[in-house]
Formats: sequence, C-alpha cells, structure tokens
Amino acid sequence: MAPVVPDVWRTLALDPPRAFGMPPVRGRVRVEPEDFRVDELLGFAPAGDGPHLLLHVRKRGANTEWVARELARRAACRPFDVGYAGLKDRHAVTTQWFTVPRGKCSPGEWLGHEGEGYVVLEAHAHTRKLPRGALAGNRFELRIRDIDGDRGALATRLDALAARGVPDYFGPQRFGRALSNLARVQAGDFRIERTFTLSAARSLVFNAVLARRVAEGSWARIEAGDVANLDGKGSVFAVEAPDEALDARVAALDLHPTGPLWGVGDPRVTGRIAALEAAVREQFAPVCQALEEEGVAMARRPLRAAVRDVTHVFEGDTLVLQFRLAAGSFATTVLREVLDA
Repeated sequence: MAPVVPDVWRTLALDPPRAFGMPPVRGRVRVEPEDFRVDELLGFAPAGDGPHLLLHVRKRGANTEWVARELARRAACRPFDVGYAGLKDRHAVTTQWFTVPRGKCSPGEWLGHEGEGYVVLEAHAHTRKLPRGALAGNRFELRIRDIDGDRGALATRLDALAARGVPDYFGPQRFGRALSNLARVQAGDFRIERTFTLSAARSLVFNAVLARRVAEGSWARIEAGDVANLDGKGSVFAVEAPDEALDARVAALDLHPTGPLWGVGDPRVTGRIAALEAAVREQFAPVCQALEEEGVAMARRPLRAAVRDVTHVFEGDTLVLQFRLAAGSFATTVLREVLDA
C-alpha cells in the first residue's frame, strides 16, 4: 500500500503547476531502457596520473549505487572509496563516471571489465576521488512511442522551452518509490535513509516555492529582492533592483532566480520575495523546523533550468527528443512540459 502523504505534498512531488500549459502531444515513455539514454558530461579532462582511476561506465537496468559496490569489489576497496558525481536512473541506458583507488591495477586492466548490467568503456589515471555534483551537465536522448497530437504545436513548444527554459522542479524520483521518502518526512523520522529523507524534505519546500512563482508567472524573471544564480555555476548574488543589463542576461538564460533549499541560515531574499518564501515556510513549518533542527545549512537552487541543444525528429510514430541540462536538473521537468503521458 502506498504511503499516505498530504494531497498538497503529493501534487508538489508528482504534478506541480506547468509553466506552458497542457502539453500538445501524448505518448508512451520508457517502454524499453533504451528509450531513456543519459550521458554524463564531466567538464574536465582526466589528469592522466594519480592514485585513482577514473572509469567511464555504461550501465543498463542497474542503479548507480549497485554498480559502485560492484566496482568496489573489483578494486578490493570499501564502497565508500568509490566516487561518482550523481545518481542515474535504473530503468535507462546511461553512461557515467566513477573513480576507484588505483591500487596495483593499470587503466588497461579495467578496460572492457563488465558485470551484470554494466561495462567499463574507458579508464584513466586521475588525481582524486570524484565528488558528488562534479559534472558540467547531462545529455539526454528520449524515445517517446505512439505519439498522438499536434506535431506543429510540439515544435512551437520546444522552441519556447529552448528560449525560456523550464521550471527547475525536483523530479518524482527525489521523493522515493511510491513517495516513501516523503512518508518518512511526514513521520518526522530522519534516522532511516537520513540523506534521502533530508533531501526529500528540502525538495518539497523548494517545489512549493517554485510552484507559487510558476502560478504567478515570475519563475523566469529576476526582481528586486531575489537572489540570482549564474547559469551552470554555484555562485549566487542578491539583487537590490534589476536593470536592463541584468534583464538581458536573464533573457539570454545566463542568470536565473533562485529558491531556497531550506535549512539553518539567512535565505538572503528581501521584500516581496522574502514574504513569499516566508509564507511557504509557514505552510511547511514542521518540515522546515525539522530541517533546522537537523542542522542542514540553507542554500539556494535555480528556479529555472536552461534547456540546451534541443533537437527532435520523428521516426514514424516515435519522437526522438534530445537536449542537454546542467547538473542537478531533471529530464522529467522538460518532458512534462512537452508530453501528456
């Protein structure tokens, strides 16, 4: 039986407000793992020397943590010693990067190593363990079968997404299978799967703020009192008053407004934006209070995700959609603006 969470929570996790209205087409997704392909983009070159090995791994029907444990067994190290930049879907074909301690193995000894659901494509000496989040982004190729709807309107919608971006909601996978992570948040139990439970709590509050900004139409603009983010970077700065130069950078998808990843500290927003976020904090007071008591630090996340390199072609009744997102953004946030699945 699925855990019972408040209807508002369920909506924010599974069906938050869309920015562009109802999608113009319907179709079937993830019929086969090959229908959902993701390639990690590192943004840096292997060092070529050092005490670690940087492994490029293709996996199918396997989750990231399981592959990491298998690589640890092969490297004769602790699972903790295996590094990876992010989690990738199990029901997909993905390529991603891992590091393992080099030990006595040369890169060549890892080439072609395979196990159930994965194979090592490349191996390079590297200087350090790969930390979480150390990605430039992800490239996606999605195959959507049995497309039905207005293909011309679809092309127009994709042009709009490329020009304006999409609301950067946390996707359903952040909230656990059958919303299990949210069920623990509701129960106030942060002891089991603590990292995932804390993350789900912060994601819920963030989605609530973003949903309000989408509903009022301010999710893609920066106004007085906002905290702005530089696209693809972790740097943020407070905006006292926007000007033409700032507005131009927002229009060029170079800057984005941000929302809170709730925790201890100053959210840094002022004026109307501070009042909006305070109202959400009041609505989710037990969740925010729990995050503060757990000592999680306040942070900011972009409210908008730029959708780069968008292309689409039809193969009969199948839509092949390609695009690139910055690290941390979810392909599902793009897909739900395009497809009524």
